[in-house]
Amino acid sequence: MTFKTTIRPSTLHFNQPAGTSRGVYNTRKVWYIGLTSVEEPQRIGLGECAPLPNLSCDDLPEYEEILKAACHRLEETGELDKEALRPYPSILFGLETALQHYNANSFALWDTPFSRGERGIPINGLIWMGDYAQMYHQIEKKMELEFRCIKLKIGAINFEEELSLLRHIRKHFTAREVELRVDANGAFAPEDALSKLKRLAELDIHSIEQPIRAGQWEEMARLTKESPIPIALDEELIGYNSLAEKAELLRKINPQYIILKPSLHGGICGCTEWINEATNQNIGWWITSALESNIGLNAIAQWCATLPTTLPQGLGTGMLFTDNVEMPLYIREDKLWYGSK
Repeated sequence: MTFKTTIRPSTLHFNQPAGTSRGVYNTRKVWYIGLTSVEEPQRIGLGECAPLPNLSCDDLPEYEEILKAACHRLEETGELDKEALRPYPSILFGLETALQHYNANSFALWDTPFSRGERGIPINGLIWMGDYAQMYHQIEKKMELEFRCIKLKIGAINFEEELSLLRHIRKHFTAREVELRVDANGAFAPEDALSKLKRLAELDIHSIEQPIRAGQWEEMARLTKESPIPIALDEELIGYNSLAEKAELLRKINPQYIILKPSLHGGICGCTEWINEATNQNIGWWITSALESNIGLNAIAQWCATLPTTLPQGLGTGMLFTDNVEMPLYIREDKLWYGSK
């Protein structure tokens, strides 16, 4: 196959500032990949390359040049060199999903009950960081919408206020009725992390993502062993792109869960390796988007629907932008659906 590629940079604008412990996002730069072929010029494949600033291992000054070179190799060879792209997960994800779109000739990238509009994917309701009043308002809205899994990003305001927000949910819903997850994004200090985890455990928290910053394997391993709350790794997985590295990280830290974002953790092929290795080591997992537009979100959701998981996934973030790409994705109740409303 003789492919022709196009690259279109785009800046997306958030409906409202998206707060994390690493700062506040107001805009988001992505690169859209268009794929056609000489043999069938009427067919097209679209993908999205979206590294996160100051987080992705491929957030590099020469990113666009690396992307152009990868597209040129695809045009020359007709094949995607996945091994060469292991260090650049967001580029790998964009190109492999553009190829999948081209081959499927539809945004329903795989044939599943989700892609046929027969079944939705359970998702968590995400509470972004903000001041107490802002987070309280978000929580009230998610509770009104009857989300059965709510995830709070914590670490930006006073810990006692964050506990108060969690207690507010627990006053209305038991752990059987609403699953509570928290994401610290590495905000806790190793010396007081365990005491905070014990206080969170009083509120029947399902799991906590990345309680301390990545790269502290011994401290994280101690926490996964002693914590009364299951620990999920997220940022910890970034930059470990070979299968041997993945196996070693999971074996040494032994988390209860890992959270996989194809743009950060190796594209679809790399995340599949993570899933297989986690399964071998009896570690749970779920899938999350990473602030992609609806092009990337759809690709992640379509892939997620092929996987054997019943846990709520983190796939609600495609609705965050004022200038998003139109896509037949919508949220009904606490599920993401594909197709016409």
